[in-house]
Amino acid sequence: MPDLTTVNRMEASAFVALLRGVFEHAAWVAEAVAPQRPFVSIGDLHAAMMRALRSAPDEVQLTFLNGHPELAGPEARARALTADSASEQGSAGLDRMAEAEAAAFARLNTAYRARFGFPFIVAVRGRSRGEILSVFEVRLGRDPAAERETALEEVAQITRMRLDRLIDA
Repeated sequence: MPDLTTVNRMEASAFVALLRGVFEHAAWVAEAVAPQRPFVSIGDLHAAMMRALRSAPDEVQLTFLNGHPELAGPEARARALTADSASEQGSAGLDRMAEAEAAAFARLNTAYRARFGFPFIVAVRGRSRGEILSVFEVRLGRDPAAERETALEEVAQITRMRLDRLIDA
């Protein structure tokens, strides 16, 4: 695991290769911040990456959000998740659910995507399946603009955890 000094000194292509998976299927986020180095902290790097995402046009943000897998969804069942997503969903036991629980996730995934136009995104690490289902149900009733903001805040939590596992503080 490289430290931040090493990451700051990497060639741009190596920097992007290292960080390309932090934001799900969006290497463009790492590409956008590479010229801004050096970063003084992992928090500084993360803030720059979040600014790149938040300053992207709405359609780019929506495409990014749609790049996330559904919780316990088809990608998970097909074992087609990224390594990070598989680890995160596995940490909450989403890869080993009873049929009734899996059906609840499938029902909520369908309803959420129909209402908001992107999959439900939540930082699952450290949360139980029951807690995730409760959050899912509450957020399903929210205003679309507020929910999109919440999804971006959840992305911020997820990506910060990923950076902390990737770069030695």
